[in-house]
Amino acid sequence: MASDEPPLVPLGNASPVGAALQQKHWRMPQDLSSAHVRMAARAERFLGTAAFDQGPWAVVGLAAGIAAWFAGDSTWQWLSAIALGLGLALAAVAILSADGRFPLLRRAVVVMALALVAGCVLVWIKSALFGTRPIARPMVVQLDARILAREERPAEQKVRLVVATREPESGRAIAVRVGLDSAADRAELAEGALVRLRARLVPPAPPMLPGGYDFARSAWFSGLAATGSVLGPIKVLESGKNDSPIRRAQRALSQHVRKNVGGSPGALASAFASGDRGAIAPADEDAMRDSGLTHLLSISGLHVSAVIAAAYVIALRLLGLLPWLALRMRLPIVAAGIGAGTGIGYTLLTGAQVPTIRSCIGAVLVMLALVLGREPLSMRLVAVAAAVVLLVWPEALVGPSFQMSFAAVIAIVALHGTRAMRAFFAPREEPIWQRWLRQVAGLLLTGVVIELALMPIGLFHFHRAGVYGALANVVAIPLTTLASMPLIALALLFDAVGAGAPFWWLAGKSLELLLALAHWTAGMPGAVTMMPAMGKGAFALFAAGGLWLALWRGRVRLWGLAPALLGVLLLSRVAPPDLLISGDGRHIGITGESAGELLVLRQTRSDYTRDNLLEQAGMKGETRLLDDWPGARCSDDFCAIILRRGGRDWQLLLARGTAFAQERALAAACERADIVVAARYLPHSCQPRWLKADRRMLDQSGGLSIDLARLKIRSVADEEGRHGWWNPPQPRPRRPQAEPSGSTGADDASAAMLPQ
Repeated sequence: MASDEPPLVPLGNASPVGAALQQKHWRMPQDLSSAHVRMAARAERFLGTAAFDQGPWAVVGLAAGIAAWFAGDSTWQWLSAIALGLGLALAAVAILSADGRFPLLRRAVVVMALALVAGCVLVWIKSALFGTRPIARPMVVQLDARILAREERPAEQKVRLVVATREPESGRAIAVRVGLDSAADRAELAEGALVRLRARLVPPAPPMLPGGYDFARSAWFSGLAATGSVLGPIKVLESGKNDSPIRRAQRALSQHVRKNVGGSPGALASAFASGDRGAIAPADEDAMRDSGLTHLLSISGLHVSAVIAAAYVIALRLLGLLPWLALRMRLPIVAAGIGAGTGIGYTLLTGAQVPTIRSCIGAVLVMLALVLGREPLSMRLVAVAAAVVLLVWPEALVGPSFQMSFAAVIAIVALHGTRAMRAFFAPREEPIWQRWLRQVAGLLLTGVVIELALMPIGLFHFHRAGVYGALANVVAIPLTTLASMPLIALALLFDAVGAGAPFWWLAGKSLELLLALAHWTAGMPGAVTMMPAMGKGAFALFAAGGLWLALWRGRVRLWGLAPALLGVLLLSRVAPPDLLISGDGRHIGITGESAGELLVLRQTRSDYTRDNLLEQAGMKGETRLLDDWPGARCSDDFCAIILRRGGRDWQLLLARGTAFAQERALAAACERADIVVAARYLPHSCQPRWLKADRRMLDQSGGLSIDLARLKIRSVADEEGRHGWWNPPQPRPRRPQAEPSGSTGADDASAAMLPQ
């Protein structure tokens, strides 16, 4: 039968080779060389065999964009990151779409590049729209303010109030956090009350030293323009009317729990039941941190999951007792809805903090997966939870809470998703003691993997890592989830009929056991590993290696060991800085002179200051005054010390007081010194040989850490860049210095103040 359709194969004189070359799949893209084509083909095969899952990797790209914005220090760097991402996406579409041979590679490049751009733009917009500019300088003011929130901290005998007011100088609406003694607290100081108070306000503090905790960044995204303390009594102008029922229930629950369980166990029980950690003693909190159990104190995945799981199981069993309901509805769906609702209620009751919301989202997604018949624990569910948090709170990425919680969950899912772990936990015929032994071994292995995943994060943020945390968690997690929390729930339930006392007693004993475990573990030799500040490069290598290990399948995931091992190598080369200088110039730490001790210019009653100096030095020892060190020469106003570093002697001149020193004598002393540090402005005539870190310089640089052997200086300003929360004061104009005409008796007296 004749047909007008063209033949399917070349006929007659048509050249088969020419016809083949005219087809799209046989043409070589003109803009790709043969080497590039081979590389693209290898990448395509790799993505196909390694089971590339674009969902989790898209979230990794989103997080990378957010991290790039925080790591960049200026607008042009942020724009460069955005341009790079857009350029990669456009290049992939233009080049890899020419003949359709590389669909996986094209999709991977486009998705990752656009996710990176989205992350950078998202956090930039959040910072621009919601970031709150801090007040310009410290001030003592009288304010009319509305109380927005209050936080009771019985362990410190303090109450924190977040109030809305007007900035005295500009009239700008700001939020301020102030503290007052518990003795001055009154019932009228509730949310919504209008008060008049006198307070000393300061801008939110930047890191004291490079690598330290950045409260200024946290305050920027939280909307706080200042912090301070209340001076004198507070006058209530209008009683509070906006105290929410949830806040009242949370406060009443916390007080009720502490009333029934006294002391430190009651503080822990209050934290489990209501999320109120204010009553936990500092010694107990330190022990929990050093033993690797501090995650139990914050309402997060463990607590929310336990509550939802308990609600699900109880609802399923109780609803099964109703035949008319069981025959008409799918009880797992109803029980999952009850469990999810219970988890949401528990999240709201415990304050709805970001870690709790994050955990609630993940647990609700697990319930949804069970209802749909999907795998309840998978990387996709973790990715969805992480994406929700990052879209709403992109700044959470750089905080330890986000990093540690998701690192732990990713480690658990990746470990239990391996073929070996599935075979290890597969059901089999065996005695019950073997089954329990296998469960304990699996729990111990899971704890070790979690500790390895969390160790770089702990070292980066806190400069410490627990050694025995995996062993302590093997006991603490079952004790908390199977004993303490159920007993607290039963005690609250039976309190309705006045029969909760036995359960409160048992709950207190279980929490005493938990605290004893924490203190015993923290007190063991070598329980805590202290290290100086880890570089961002080493931390990025650990993060990249861990994600590669977790998100790929098969042997290719072992490639993630390479960046992790490189991070270990860089970590092994980290050495403490020789000199630590706080941003105000008042506190100075010197390492390497006295074994196990940090030499300091002055002692302080502030635990925050002392802990910062010791952590940045990578030490857990004690501080020692320069006055007591034989190698230092100190007068009332200055200390001089010689440090042997890098094969040479460094002469340091450190100002202690604020008394006037005659300029000529000071200039002569500066000329003999390599480094001069002062908390005040020094005259231009003071010219040391290498560095003058006086008030003028430190106002612009922030705290410093100095490695003398490598001639390397790290500053807070270098790490903060031009982000909105870093707002150094403008340098003062230099006043002309009058040269004295000659030496006098006063000159000799001033020169005597300087150490010779």
